[in-house]
Amino acid sequence: MTWAGEKGWDIMSKSGSQSHLNSSVTSRYKGLPDEYLEFLNVVEKCVAPDEQTWFICEAEFNNSTETAFQCNEFEMLSLEAAEGDSIWQSDITAWWDHHLPIVMSVEDGYSFYAIDLTTDRGAIVRGCEPEFEEVEKVSDSFGEFLAWMMSNSD
Repeated sequence: MTWAGEKGWDIMSKSGSQSHLNSSVTSRYKGLPDEYLEFLNVVEKCVAPDEQTWFICEAEFNNSTETAFQCNEFEMLSLEAAEGDSIWQSDITAWWDHHLPIVMSVEDGYSFYAIDLTTDRGAIVRGCEPEFEEVEKVSDSFGEFLAWMMSNSD
């Protein structure tokens, strides 16, 4: 994460070396890539200089931090939009069951990056409003995603 620090991101390393994700996260998202879990083991906070983009870290997943957005904020917005349509809501929940959000952004509208846990297991996808579940693949792995972030950050 040296690149992020050099670009002015607010990074805080974890004091411990183990992540303790809430069981609601670990039971919902099976088979998370080791390289992402290693990231959570060492990074407590990683926020862009303009504070409009941030990595979702352990505290956000465990709802133990004061932030304006929950880690599942965009899922909740989609479910709200589908209010009154139980089939649509079920489809939204099923989609999010297989896409773990790892980065959120409010720059130029709401967007996120997520780990795809479907057939393209471990790939990173990007979604944005208004249809959060319509995503595009940006990398094949979390490591490749970090390399992509390094090459595309200002």
